[in-house]
Amino acid sequence: MDSDEQLTAVMAADPAELSYEQARDGLLKVVHQLEEGNPTLEQSMQLWEKGEQLAARCQNYLDEAQNRLDQVQQTADSAD
Repeated sequence: MDSDEQLTAVMAADPAELSYEQARDGLLKVVHQLEEGNPTLEQSMQLWEKGEQLAARCQNYLDEAQNRLDQVQQTADSAD
């Protein structure tokens, strides 16, 4: 799959259905396109909005992971 096809797939994807790795990779593609490409203002806005959605998805995964770690730590501390 070439770069244009990958970006098209990222733009079409529903961030809520992506794994952390998929969302992270999609975010990297969006950032790369904004930095290296020559998008129009409208394309830049669409890329920015998609990037925000993907970043929020990644942050959600990281927050959930932190909560799980905190729960494990609390359980371990309670057992001591």
